[in-house]
Amino acid sequence: MIWTKASPFSLLIALGTSLLFAASTARADDGVLRVGIITDMSGQYSDGNGTGSVIAAQMAAEEIGGTVAGRRIEIISADHQNKPDVAAGIVRNWIDTKGVDVIAEGVNSAVALAIQTVTRERKKLFLISGSGSSELTGKQCSPTSVQWTYDTYASSNATAKAVVARGGTPWFFLTADYAFGQALERDASKAVTAAGGKVLGAVRHPFDTADFSSFLLQAQSSGAKILALANAGSDFRNAVAQGDEFNIRESMQVVALQVTLTDVPALGLQHAHDLLFTDSFYWDRTPETRAFSQEFFKRHGAMPTAYQAGVNSALRHYFKAVAATNSVDPETVIAQMRRTPVNDFFAQGGVVRNDGRMVHDMYLMRIKKPEESKSKWDLYEYLATIPGDQAFRPLNEGGCPYITKTQ
Repeated sequence: MIWTKASPFSLLIALGTSLLFAASTARADDGVLRVGIITDMSGQYSDGNGTGSVIAAQMAAEEIGGTVAGRRIEIISADHQNKPDVAAGIVRNWIDTKGVDVIAEGVNSAVALAIQTVTRERKKLFLISGSGSSELTGKQCSPTSVQWTYDTYASSNATAKAVVARGGTPWFFLTADYAFGQALERDASKAVTAAGGKVLGAVRHPFDTADFSSFLLQAQSSGAKILALANAGSDFRNAVAQGDEFNIRESMQVVALQVTLTDVPALGLQHAHDLLFTDSFYWDRTPETRAFSQEFFKRHGAMPTAYQAGVNSALRHYFKAVAATNSVDPETVIAQMRRTPVNDFFAQGGVVRNDGRMVHDMYLMRIKKPEESKSKWDLYEYLATIPGDQAFRPLNEGGCPYITKTQ
């Protein structure tokens, strides 16, 4: 055997690693279950996610009594600033030095994909609510993630079919140029062509665009009858409002592929009216959604978005799985989550698939005209229910490598 003297630097690294491991082990046994809510607290998605998602998480913890499996629930939060590298750094630090057991929210698909890389490596649970890219359960899936609320496939599929069935074709896309927008355009284009419609083209705009004039002019000159907005947040609101300035609706029907409840009061019904879209949750749809939403409103001063409701529902299901297994081991807990149907105010008969997709019903909605609305939050007209097995992409079409290896 050859013995070599270790350098002072390598000894320091070894000591640091040992201390980190000891600290992580101690935290794992300190009787606390830590939930990390990482979201947009200050950017264009903050109204629909942000502090409201933290409140939704706190409500889920309170609903189970503040403790589960003998552990006190502690919720921490952070602003990822819509930057994937910032988000990955925060989550890595949470897991490695703060003993966080589960990450939730993630809004912004580029951010969520970066977080999912970290949680996959660290084998920690990631409950995704505000991020829509279908790649999260497709080629970039993870065995320890669940995409809870919606995805670009479900949001675009029903809307595209409904519009084409009413004679709405050909299409032109105005697309946010990042993971979410690209996925939304891709999934909607497939749905349009599958329904017998045509896609004439697309133009992509940078994230957080203020001036849409050149993009709208390209859409008008395309010859398309449908202008599909594959964006969200302030990008969506600016595109709709500026489209009205260009009288887009005189020659094209505007179709929203993703709408957040808080977008509508901010935009105003005078601009948002009659847009068709698909969503996973609306506060005024059932007695159960109203009961949750009214309690949320008392704390937040606004009705919950689908993303905020999804945070609450996902954590409820997670806490129940922890209680049933008396464990916070990610593999044990997620196996229980898959075995147990989701039955709450958000979904009835929901199923957590092996690719990480929570399959549940989706709802085709229309935004009301100003004269139809009776209050600030009376915004949507329910049109139809799309059963979960029709709304979401079939398991065998996503390309999730985890599924390929295990089935």
